[in-house]
Order: sequence, then C-alpha cells, then structure tokens
Amino acid sequence: MSEHPVAESINPKKNEKETRKKSVLREILEWVLTFAVAFVLALIIRTFLFEPVRVDGESMLETLQNNEYMISTKYDYLAGNPARFHVVTCHYPGRTQTFVKRVVGLPGETLELRGGELYIDGTLIPQNFKRTPSTANFGPFTVPDGCYFVMGDNRDHSNDSRNPQVGALPRNLIRGHVQYVAFPFTNIRAITDGD
Repeated sequence: MSEHPVAESINPKKNEKETRKKSVLREILEWVLTFAVAFVLALIIRTFLFEPVRVDGESMLETLQNNEYMISTKYDYLAGNPARFHVVTCHYPGRTQTFVKRVVGLPGETLELRGGELYIDGTLIPQNFKRTPSTANFGPFTVPDGCYFVMGDNRDHSNDSRNPQVGALPRNLIRGHVQYVAFPFTNIRAITDGD
C-alpha cells in the first residue's frame, strides 16, 4: 500500500479571524503610540516652549483684562533671566497656582514706591506701560540675590511681592514671559514690557 501525502485542510474562516484579530490589535497599538507621542510632544512644548494662560482677576489692569488668554513663552528664560518690566507667569512659594505679574525689582536692587512712583536705588524709574493709577507707598525693600520683585499693574488691588507671605520670588518660580493676548480674538495684541 503506497502512502500518499495528506494535504492539511485549510480553514479560510479561521485564517480570516486571525488576520482580523491581528489587524485590530495593530490598530489599537498604533492609536496608543499616537496618543503617547502627542502627550510627550505637548508636555515638551508646554514645559520648554510656550503655554496658554488665562487671566484670573484684575490685578494686571490696564495691561491685561480678566478672562483674557495669553501666550507665555518659556524659551526666553531657559538661558536668560527676566528683565525689568517683563510681564511674567510665576508661582508663589508653597502654591501651585499660576500668577501673572510684572517684574519691577531685580536682584540686589533697593526698591521703593512713593505715591505710586517707582524708585530703584533712589532713582525715579519711568513706568511706560498702561497701569491703573495708584498712590501706593512701599519700602524701601532690598531684593535678595537670585530673587525678583513682582507687582501687578493694578497696584492697589494686587497680591504680589509686597505681601510678606509672597515676598521677592526666587528665579526658579518665574516660569514664562507673557508675549501676546490670544483670546478673545477682538483683543489680540502684543504685550509690551514698558521699557
């Protein structure tokens, strides 16, 4: 009796199911990888390049209005430091909320407000930016090394470095440089540093 090779029976339905199963798994994996890459890119952009921030309150009137959305760039301060009158995003000691203020005092300077006018080391400094009129007095106060003194443009209604619980901010708490108002669209504009 001669042996004949027996051909394996091929079940087309079984192969089709396996192919479909592999295709679904592959698609799920592609979606997961796409979301992971998008998340990492968003994190890098927000951490090192720029971040949208909403104005909450009136402490920066007249420069910024409540509920406006700004673009804060972060790359400016990766290798450099804030300059006087930069509008910055920052954190206060022990708080995670983002604040928007203006840098008015630099490390080592002695700052004073007399009738709303700014004096640095005894010299009157012109404040060439929109701000709410104020007759506030403060200081003199010497800004510690490595720190920056920040205030809101609405000096009479701002929780800022004049508050002992906030004080002058260490450099690492200043996160970004506010460059533009992006929303509402009718208010799109660049933010000037007032220098």
